[in-house]
Amino acid sequence: MVTQAFVLGAGLGLRLRPLTEDLPKPLVPIFQKPLITFALDHLAAAGVKSFVVNTHHLSGHFETLFTNGRYLQLPIRLIHEPVLLETGGGIKNAQRWLGTKPFIAYSGDVLTDLPLEPLLEAHFGSGNDVTLALRETGLASNIAFRHGDGRVIDIGNRYGHPGNFDYANVSVWNPQIFERVPAETKISFIPVLAEWIGAGGRIGGVVSQEGRWWNLGSRAEYLAVHRTLSEETWRPDYVQPSAWPIQIAPDASVDPSAQVRGCSSIGAGCRVGAGAIVEDSILWPGAQIASRSRLNRCIVRTRRSAEGSLTDAVI
Repeated sequence: MVTQAFVLGAGLGLRLRPLTEDLPKPLVPIFQKPLITFALDHLAAAGVKSFVVNTHHLSGHFETLFTNGRYLQLPIRLIHEPVLLETGGGIKNAQRWLGTKPFIAYSGDVLTDLPLEPLLEAHFGSGNDVTLALRETGLASNIAFRHGDGRVIDIGNRYGHPGNFDYANVSVWNPQIFERVPAETKISFIPVLAEWIGAGGRIGGVVSQEGRWWNLGSRAEYLAVHRTLSEETWRPDYVQPSAWPIQIAPDASVDPSAQVRGCSSIGAGCRVGAGAIVEDSILWPGAQIASRSRLNRCIVRTRRSAEGSLTDAVI
């Protein structure tokens, strides 16, 4: 019922620094797969046929990844925001390409397998203007949700209703949202939704505790995701390619005497020297690890070199 999606890729990723000095947060690799492509796979499996992605920080990396304007043979349009417009302004800025049909908004820096079908069913079955995926994420319970009729009745306690759920960064929108956001304005969609509720808008919600949900907010969480995926062998049905996860990229060079342990990930073009031990560490493409080095819980960024004994370091 929804064949287009707006994927938010323009955030600065401040909490994930210094990793986001090399890459936008939505492009950090998870076992060789850029984070945003999980969102795209998830949406494609739900029937989405085209994507609009906004960019801002290090936007050239998006252009390199989607160089032919397609993903999984589906069209993807990148919209660069020279001045960051936030979530509401970003949606308004995409109006030209989203047109007059409903769309899914999905944060490009979230990794989840929460089911999308109940969200779509609730949106159309209840005649909502907007339907939010809700969850107890442990981050910020600022959405007041009424179970009886599936309505969101407050956001941020604006109308005196304390929140009981978090926004899970996935939602379905009718095109009427474009009438409620001023053009070329930096604004979050949260106050827009709060005003819409006060004006009688039908803002619905679907609570989903199914599946896994991560918002990578720190280097420790980035490593923890790899550990969880490795130990629990988590792999959503929607993920492409079928060979994922890939612990060691095919063109990486790992000396036969080196050891790769735990949840480590060795990216494309990496070199791990003789006698090195890489344990619970992430090597981005082109990283070079000197012989007899020992890395434990480290992240070595693109084309950086590491040597010696290192623990909990970002290179």
